[in-house]
Amino acid sequence: MEKLKYSLLFMISILAISNRWVSANDIDDERNRIYNSSYSGKYNNRIAFPIGGIGTGMYCLEGTGYISHMSVWHRPEVFHEPGMFAALYVKGVCNGAKVLEGPVSDWRKFGMPNYGTGGSMGSILGLPRFDTVEFEARFPFAKVSLTDKDIPVKVTILGWSPFIPGDPDNSSLPVGGLEYSLENTSKEVQETIFSYHARNFLSWGKGLDAIKTMPHGFILSQSGTETEPHLQGDFAIFTDQDSLKINYCWFRGGWFDSLTMVWNAIEAGLMPQCPAIEKGAPGASMFVPVTLMPGEKKTIRIYTAWYVPNSTLRLGEEPEDWNDNNVDSARLAVEKADKGNYKPWYSSRFTGVNEVIDYFLSHYKILRNQTERFTDSFYRSTLPPEVIEAVSANLSILKSPTVMRQYDGRLWTWEGCADNWGSCHGSCTHVWNYAQAIPHLFPSLERSLRHTEFEEGQDLKGHQVFRVNLPIRPTRHNFHSAADGQLGGIMKVYREWRISGENEFLISMYPKVKKSLDYCISTWDPRRVGSIEEPHHNTYDIEFWGPDGMHNSFYYGALSAFIRMSEFLDKDVTEYKKLLKKGRKFTETGLFNGEYFIQKIEWRGLNAKDPTVAQSFHSSYSPEAKEILEKEGPKYQYGNGCLSDGVLGSWLSRMCGMEETLNTEKVKSHLLSVHRYNFKKDLTDHANPQRSPYALGKEGGLLLGSWPKGGKLSLPFVYSNEVWTGIEYQVASHLMLQGEVEKGLEIVRACRQRYDGSVRNPFNEYECGHWYGRALSSYGLLQGLTGVRYDAVDKTLYINSKIGDFISFISTESGFGNIELRSGKPFVKVVSGHIEVDRFVVSGKVVE
Repeated sequence: MEKLKYSLLFMISILAISNRWVSANDIDDERNRIYNSSYSGKYNNRIAFPIGGIGTGMYCLEGTGYISHMSVWHRPEVFHEPGMFAALYVKGVCNGAKVLEGPVSDWRKFGMPNYGTGGSMGSILGLPRFDTVEFEARFPFAKVSLTDKDIPVKVTILGWSPFIPGDPDNSSLPVGGLEYSLENTSKEVQETIFSYHARNFLSWGKGLDAIKTMPHGFILSQSGTETEPHLQGDFAIFTDQDSLKINYCWFRGGWFDSLTMVWNAIEAGLMPQCPAIEKGAPGASMFVPVTLMPGEKKTIRIYTAWYVPNSTLRLGEEPEDWNDNNVDSARLAVEKADKGNYKPWYSSRFTGVNEVIDYFLSHYKILRNQTERFTDSFYRSTLPPEVIEAVSANLSILKSPTVMRQYDGRLWTWEGCADNWGSCHGSCTHVWNYAQAIPHLFPSLERSLRHTEFEEGQDLKGHQVFRVNLPIRPTRHNFHSAADGQLGGIMKVYREWRISGENEFLISMYPKVKKSLDYCISTWDPRRVGSIEEPHHNTYDIEFWGPDGMHNSFYYGALSAFIRMSEFLDKDVTEYKKLLKKGRKFTETGLFNGEYFIQKIEWRGLNAKDPTVAQSFHSSYSPEAKEILEKEGPKYQYGNGCLSDGVLGSWLSRMCGMEETLNTEKVKSHLLSVHRYNFKKDLTDHANPQRSPYALGKEGGLLLGSWPKGGKLSLPFVYSNEVWTGIEYQVASHLMLQGEVEKGLEIVRACRQRYDGSVRNPFNEYECGHWYGRALSSYGLLQGLTGVRYDAVDKTLYINSKIGDFISFISTESGFGNIELRSGKPFVKVVSGHIEVDRFVVSGKVVE
């Protein structure tokens, strides 16, 4: 029956997530929207879909067709609404002039326009618009469909930007496309005027702001000043239409004059032309007359490209000793001499916006074709639609300001995006442990993170910071290492080696990895008992005191990865093997309570200082806190609790191509306990004095921790009552790896129901900021269901399906395509590049 159930599910999935666009009316469920289908009605309220390249900044195409979140100045600008819009005039039709957008989203209807909550003065929200709208996504493509009772023309908007796995440079272009298709739905010829408009949203009111001419479009421009060179920027809006008329300077005046005169022209079917002026043009417009025969469809492409070569970003402290790191001398000399700010990668590729324009125009068709090949391949999958939605929606993080790419091409990341600045800097190791998309889609970019961690981020003793400087350079080692981050990095070096097949990468990284692991042992396991005992900083922004299942699972994963790498290089690892064996025995017997792994709080008899004076975030001890210390131990522990991250290191080990770091059955028991005790279908009666908006009320979600057997501390670890995006996906995919598919899917569904477009943006899962990096753990769901993993060192493709036959997406260092399991036999269809497979291993057995 179980196999029949999933066979039926996959048959529905094939229909629901094929290459065609799926209407919300195709299949109905209790929420009136099937996963991975269109968004309409109340579900099209908070949608904002990022468009842009990796590390370039972005703008968003909202579910109504509205353009928002204009963030091209190397920082998030969540409420920057640029006044950039398309409009259509249809001759001889009553109410025949409308903005090419759907009804204004309900949440936008309250606000004070002069004060930032409802757009700038002269907002386009009050202009006539189409009365029906539907939004569909096939990452990185987004489609808005518009119809109106007054207008005999159906309009679709297709927004996209290049995204090609294995091609990080073309996926890092500061460009985006908006394709407007106009279809005559009447039996009469329709004379129309399509127009596109934008105020100069780059203007800072300083230096020289201008709107420049260019063939088939205009360039919004702002020049920097001697004291503020970061103000330099250009944003081009152009088309390929020959019958184009351009107004390079809107009417200049006060109050709402400019937009009023723009709308007067649209409404009257006029196409005013004004020449460019030297400075101060409020905005620009372009007009294209379009004749549509009955039933005819024409598409007008609007191209966008931007170029902002400088920034104000220089983060982190300079090192006390510039030689106390693992950076090679040539690069170190460059980093030491560079006193400047962050510059984006694209500024090393192009000298200005005109070069970006030329490249985008000349490569538009091939970039679109290659991107479509990825999209078609990804959505060819027969995996459950909630999984496809969770994975694809969170790939939007890679197009958001969360991810940056500096001048030399190396990746650098925030944890997420606050409204107007990056949130939590430094490619935070313990957050990005969870993210599984980049190592498979863009392996070279992921390897750049490993180089930074073990070179600029690690001193000669092996201490590794968990937040690195920007621009990337050595930093000061004046705070704790993060145990989960540093140990996870060792596993990820192993992962990057197996994904890339580059033995030279392993050889170069090995001595740094050894130094890192030895530091971890001497710092957190100085007695070499095989268990982390000393206080260890972690992703909850505090230190755990005494051994716990979560960090010991990291410890054993790091030891296992190091042993494997060492044996490949013919190194003696006898002592590390002893430590691993001893440690696993301790944790599996001493920290397992029969259902799940716990923490044994210890704070006396350690090498560490008294908790009341130890360095930590926000962990000072008042007199009343000292009373708790004497009774319960240090603040912010989990003790006998059931921690959702309690075997996180074991999950990461599986994601890196290794086994569970602890006894498989006990790991499974822990995961089942997490599902039983921490997963809530309704949070109405859950008390959360922490950050509750992530999930609350009748919503469901996975709590970070619970105390089902009692023993809850007065002040347990911070965030313990919260629901974190990303942790849900890692637990779900780990359950799937253990064969508990339905329980994993249940967690995925609860998360995606919270992000269904009605209250939260489906393409912006947040925690400490928008587009939070931890949500990229969703990519691990593919491996969780199928067990698909390609090892480039051995040229072996592994499959361990938990759902029977399937079709899924696969991406490797050398190519991407589809992997299929049909009647137990594997098949690979390479769509781009090549994937060299010498053997298949299906469910542990070699298959010819």
